[in-house]
Amino acid sequence: MYVKICGIRRSEDALLAAQCGADAVGLLVGQRHNSPDFISAAVARDISRALPPSVEAVLVTHIEEIGELERLLQQSGITTVQLHSEIAPHSVERLRGRLPYVKIFKSVNVISADSVAYPEAFEKLVDGFVLDTINVATGQVGGTGKMHDWSVSRQIVMRYPEIAIILAGGLNSENVRSAIEYVHPFGVDVNSGTKGSDGFKDARKMREFIRGAKRLGATGR
Repeated sequence: MYVKICGIRRSEDALLAAQCGADAVGLLVGQRHNSPDFISAAVARDISRALPPSVEAVLVTHIEEIGELERLLQQSGITTVQLHSEIAPHSVERLRGRLPYVKIFKSVNVISADSVAYPEAFEKLVDGFVLDTINVATGQVGGTGKMHDWSVSRQIVMRYPEIAIILAGGLNSENVRSAIEYVHPFGVDVNSGTKGSDGFKDARKMREFIRGAKRLGATGR
């Protein structure tokens, strides 16, 4: 089971995540929506360089402009990007053409049964999807700490079996095993569920989350 710890803002938290067994850390760069977890491309670069080779750095961004995306990726030196915006499929295709070495994940805001069809336009353009929650009241996209309807996420996993799908949205150490058993994703992604009272990462919460997720095997299927 692939586990990503998102919302990392400092190197010590990234190294803690690695020590706890995380496969990837998410670094939020390029803000358009409400979130307390964004950092600069320079900070993201420093954090990614501190990681061991076994842990993947993922640049998570709201940016849609191709030139700006290319600049952020080059400045940070990160080669995996999570497009957490409503970027158009033709723009993703352009990004793929300009940066063919970059691994691309596309977010899917799981809102209703209509969300099941959303990934279809991107299926041939990306390496995976991240199923997440949007807080319409606050404008927060991802990192909301809120769950969505897992039955919709389960339908998405079943409909697109050939692509990596990562489940996010309100996950924590208490519900991650149930989520994996029900949805059967390729991986899971957590932010607020591993935060301490100071807003940074809590080692115990990360350790318990990762242990719970990885107990269920390599793919959760």
